[in-house]
Amino acid sequence: MKAYVVPLLIFVLGLSGCATAPDDTYANPRDPFEEVNRDVWDFNEALDENVLWPVARTYGKIPQPVRTGILNAAENLGEPSYLVNNTLQGKFKDAGVTFWRFLINSTVGVLGIFDVATPMGLSVREEGFGETLASWGVADGPYLMLPAMGPTVPVDRGGDVVDGLYFPLDDLNTPISIARFTVKALEMRIRLQEQQALMENSLDPYSFVREAYFQNWRDKVHDGNPPVETSEDEGLEDLGDDFYDQFDD
Repeated sequence: MKAYVVPLLIFVLGLSGCATAPDDTYANPRDPFEEVNRDVWDFNEALDENVLWPVARTYGKIPQPVRTGILNAAENLGEPSYLVNNTLQGKFKDAGVTFWRFLINSTVGVLGIFDVATPMGLSVREEGFGETLASWGVADGPYLMLPAMGPTVPVDRGGDVVDGLYFPLDDLNTPISIARFTVKALEMRIRLQEQQALMENSLDPYSFVREAYFQNWRDKVHDGNPPVETSEDEGLEDLGDDFYDQFDD
């Protein structure tokens, strides 16, 4: 699975789907602002229906090879931040792989348009500063559903801000940065449409996305081997696993 797929899918899931709030009182300790978060979910749902999905359908008409090249270039810009965060976490081998990925794809791959490194065995080693902080023991903070940005926790979103300060992202002007994020989100929205039924099968799509987000976040922090944790929503986590399996290479 490409490293960027699951985080973006969680983002897009936060902007789509039908919200059906349960009748019981909000009581999830990780989600102390659930009532407000559900209101934001409703806003994001309307945003997806009226803006994101129509734009994604139009974007999807671009020939696939062109879209792949654009997405590769957008992803290549984040490689230096992966290098820094792998180093900060003591993953020096992965940092070396990331260095060579960026060098090869930026030169032979023509500014990252062509992913030449992956066929050479240099697969992406994505690590964000939020993951670095979490690996150092920094607490996640409360679950938040952000307008137009989807689900997150403070340490995750705050880490994204820091990652944007590294070369070459720090040199990009605002329109290019927005375009980079938009391209990634639109690609994932197109992928999500084929898997929409998985979320709609849930009695409460909001809770499904929340549990899927936390499961994915734990997987990222622990490199796919999170400690065993008893969940009150095991059914939702199993459904989240089924969703991710759709995107395994």
